[in-house]
Amino acid sequence: MITELGHFALILAFLVAIVQMVVPLVGAHKRWHGWMAVAEPAATAQLFLVGLSFAALTYAFVTSDFSLRLVYLNSHSAKPMLYKISGVWGNHEGSMLLWVLILALFGAMAAWFGTNLPPSLRARVIGVQAAVGVAFLAFILFTSNPFLRMAVPPFDGQDLNPLLQDPGLAFHPPFLYLGYVGLSICFSFAVAALIEGRVDAAWGRWVRPWTLAAWIFLTIGIALGSWWAYYELGWGGFWFWDPVENASFMPWLFAAALLHSAIVVEKREALKSWTILLAILAFGFSLIGTFIVRSGLLTSVHAFANDPERGVFILMILVFFTGGALTLYAARANVMEARGVFGTVSRESALVANNVLLAVSSFVVFVGTMWPLVAEMFLDRKLSVGPPFFNMAFTPFMVVLGLILPLGAMLSWKRARVGRVARALAPAFVLAVLLMGLVWTLQTGRSLMGPVGVFLGTWIVAGAATDLWSRTGQGGDLRRLFRLPRADWGKAVAHAGLGITMLGIAGLMAWEEEDIRVARVGEPFAVGAFELELLDVNRVQGPNYISTMGEVSLRQGGREVAVLNPEKRNYPVAQMPTTEAAIDYRFLRDVYVVIGDPQADGGWVMRTYIKPLANWIWAGCILMALGGGLSLSDRRMRVAAGARKARLPGAVPAE
Repeated sequence: MITELGHFALILAFLVAIVQMVVPLVGAHKRWHGWMAVAEPAATAQLFLVGLSFAALTYAFVTSDFSLRLVYLNSHSAKPMLYKISGVWGNHEGSMLLWVLILALFGAMAAWFGTNLPPSLRARVIGVQAAVGVAFLAFILFTSNPFLRMAVPPFDGQDLNPLLQDPGLAFHPPFLYLGYVGLSICFSFAVAALIEGRVDAAWGRWVRPWTLAAWIFLTIGIALGSWWAYYELGWGGFWFWDPVENASFMPWLFAAALLHSAIVVEKREALKSWTILLAILAFGFSLIGTFIVRSGLLTSVHAFANDPERGVFILMILVFFTGGALTLYAARANVMEARGVFGTVSRESALVANNVLLAVSSFVVFVGTMWPLVAEMFLDRKLSVGPPFFNMAFTPFMVVLGLILPLGAMLSWKRARVGRVARALAPAFVLAVLLMGLVWTLQTGRSLMGPVGVFLGTWIVAGAATDLWSRTGQGGDLRRLFRLPRADWGKAVAHAGLGITMLGIAGLMAWEEEDIRVARVGEPFAVGAFELELLDVNRVQGPNYISTMGEVSLRQGGREVAVLNPEKRNYPVAQMPTTEAAIDYRFLRDVYVVIGDPQADGGWVMRTYIKPLANWIWAGCILMALGGGLSLSDRRMRVAAGARKARLPGAVPAE
């Protein structure tokens, strides 16, 4: 009964979304206030109904209702409760329902917190958001219904993919979707502004908090996915340039560019056309990611579905919304005339450079991701584009971005003096060069990646600290730091987080040590500065798996620093093995141990990695998200802050 209620609620949500799409948009066009007022209750009702549907599906998973086909295919009665719940979105149909739930949530939040928006713009934003919801609700109901019953309910289920039975993957999709789908509201603001014929400083203020929130969630989601790949897949890497990894990374780059570009619109009423285009492309690349994951077009360990019919439906959604928005963008070019002017040397110019680097690097990732498909379709050749291409093509853009970031953050608006900023940043530059020289001296004979990464990371972190210190005045009054707006602190923390992540990536890739051998119980062996000894291997029964667990003593300088327990698990229901790495996490390094298959002579294959600065990668991501959160909490960043200005001075009326 609850399942049928959930299905019925989903159908009602579809009908409400149609009303939410049509009535407010018509009302805004005709200036009928009563019709525009329908937007808020409709958005709230849609969220309630989709939430009810999602709760019904969750109930079916928690109670192991195997009469539901989706529960049968993705759950099992012996599965721990956390993974019964995460199983709701650990499949195609359930993840799409979560997608639509978050879409409805952002639409409702625009209705609740957008009361300071002009009524017509607010109605159009909510209407455009509803149009996206209509498309995806139709996709779920007609191609991906999660509430299909089985004629003969089985006794038990087939279990969730064991790779997804992990805390990191339990929380990774919700955060990722909050970022992916959060960009839809930026898209809705862009399209609504084009329809309205109004792109000005107030619009820049309205769109920034939504972009920032989506970027924060996307940062957390990508970091969780990277961390999961690091410790769960057993290969020791944090990023493989997998098509689905790239699908989340491209919108993140565009969102970062959009966030910085919206600042210029707000402060200087410049870059209007570029900012609108970024808002369209950011969500467009989110839709491209959804298409890649669910069409079966490109294979990946992360992919949800391999159904061409579903892929064609999503492709139609992508073409309609992205193509339609770009067409409207071309038709409305006259409303995006820039008002603010700025010099070649200014913060605006630095933000333009930032935008170009982020956008071009995203397109580089896109070309590398899609090129194997293009080559197969048009050149009849099977090609593989792997990490070497991405590392070579993508890294230079990030190096240049890292070089200009501290300088650009301290330049004045409109017109700046490079000399004054350069003098303030001189200590940061000297520190970065000294550390680079020290690293170069210590690592004689190795690649440039380590020293360059240390220089860039130190330069960005020290530059962010210098930016904050410059706000204390000539006397260095520390009390002024605590009176700075949270947005200023957030900018410094986020930039420092990027620098720390760069340090971690460079350290890990430049100085990692790897050892693969057959280890025997009681026979110590050395890897780098460490000594390891396999003490024992035992068979352990887990909740829904059987584990081969090793016991490894890790010693340094003759002293035991940790006992590690690498595992090789087998899930009998899914008939699938997984590798569970054992990691000794420390501030400056990780020791990473993986146990493999037994050998005929009684030994065990064992892989050991020494990973310098590995934790700095995710610490930097946490700092970036924290910096975004600090900025979002600034009172100036509240949705529609300052929007009560009399009829938006400087706005261009619709023709």
